Amino acid sequence: MISFHNTLSGKVESFHPIKDKEVGMYHCGPTVYDFVHIGNLRSFVLADLLRRYFEYKDFKVTQVINITDIGHLSGDGDDGEDKMTKALKREGKPMTLEAMKEVADFYTERFKEDIEKLNILKPHHLPKASEHIEEDIELIKELEKKGFTYKTSDGIYFDTSKDPKYGKLGGTGGDESRIGVNSEKKNPKDFALWKFNNEIGFPSPYGTGFPGWHIECSAMSQKYLGKTFDIHTGGVDLAPIHHNNEIAQSEGACGCEFVHYWLHNEFVNLSGDKMAKSDGNTIKLKNIEEKDFSPLAYRYFLLLSHYRTPTNFTWEALDAAQTAYTKLRNNISVAKDGGKVVKNYKDEFIKALEEDLNTAKALGIMWKMMSDEEISLIDKKATVLDFDKILGLDLDKFEQPTEEILQIFEKRKIARKNKDYKESDKLREELEERGWKVQDGEKDEDSTIYR
Repeated sequence: MISFHNTLSGKVESFHPIKDKEVGMYHCGPTVYDFVHIGNLRSFVLADLLRRYFEYKDFKVTQVINITDIGHLSGDGDDGEDKMTKALKREGKPMTLEAMKEVADFYTERFKEDIEKLNILKPHHLPKASEHIEEDIELIKELEKKGFTYKTSDGIYFDTSKDPKYGKLGGTGGDESRIGVNSEKKNPKDFALWKFNNEIGFPSPYGTGFPGWHIECSAMSQKYLGKTFDIHTGGVDLAPIHHNNEIAQSEGACGCEFVHYWLHNEFVNLSGDKMAKSDGNTIKLKNIEEKDFSPLAYRYFLLLSHYRTPTNFTWEALDAAQTAYTKLRNNISVAKDGGKVVKNYKDEFIKALEEDLNTAKALGIMWKMMSDEEISLIDKKATVLDFDKILGLDLDKFEQPTEEILQIFEKRKIARKNKDYKESDKLREELEERGWKVQDGEKDEDSTIYR
């Protein structure tokens, strides 16, 4: 069975589901006040890999990715302006719930388009925070009954001093940077369950306003997965505050364990710096497409690194990933169907993934198999397509080049080898006119074509 590095314990642990051959997973989704960037998307590729692995192993999976369309402040604690109201001001829209929904719906659709382009399976549930206010209020009432809440001039807060285990996720203890943010807090780490806002907001027994960002995830995850479920994922930046707050309020309300396994992916960096919208330091998926890169080449790029390893994005690295991805796709596109999966390579591949989703090692095993001259191309194709049920590179959906296209492509490779660049450029143009793009590698034999 697969093993994960569980942020809760800080150790690699074998996975044991709550129910045999079933798994419930919650993944923190986007705050839809803007386009997501490619760093954000790493979390959803991780979520997709998990789902694909479990479905490959014949588990019944229930997967939830939430949409945060209200309640997320510009700071990850309780400070700053709500991100959605900032979006209204940025786009010159009125300060109304209707306008907020309009903005949120637009960026939700863009998010859906991005994950589809990355071949990320549609989650079983994609709940919106704005449609679960009643569940938030019920959870706050339960915490109120058990003595975890208190009121200040700006909201209802969770009293972390009532939870002796607060901050147990990753041993972080929460983020001390919240000291001094709100002088009415009993403790610096206390966090908002409901924030008052008389200008715009939802009615509640506590006053008009918005649920806290943290309570939303607890309410939505419990609605669709139950009070205790198997796996919760998100970016590593969510662990210190957001996820510790989720644990505290969920376990305070139910008196039971919230989640058994916590997985956190590291950042995608630009020039060594974390990619962040607030710093204007981002690249979006549409920017990748504008430079003629396939979104699936970016997925391949992410798979080259372990999800718990920070990865540095460069256009050169993406270009190398696209070359490798296209070469793989073209190598199997010329093979006929009907081959057999090579068992020893399949066993190695699955074993690598079961070592905390080691995709880098798994890809290495795949390429080792591709270079094994004792294996027929037809069996290589069958094996790669079997691996791709987990990798999700969409390798079974490609148009095979015709014999005529392959002949032109081979003529071009010969022209390049003979340094006849005029003829080479002419043949490239002919291929492009017929709808085929050419990707040249360092060596002539590494050149590939793709749609």
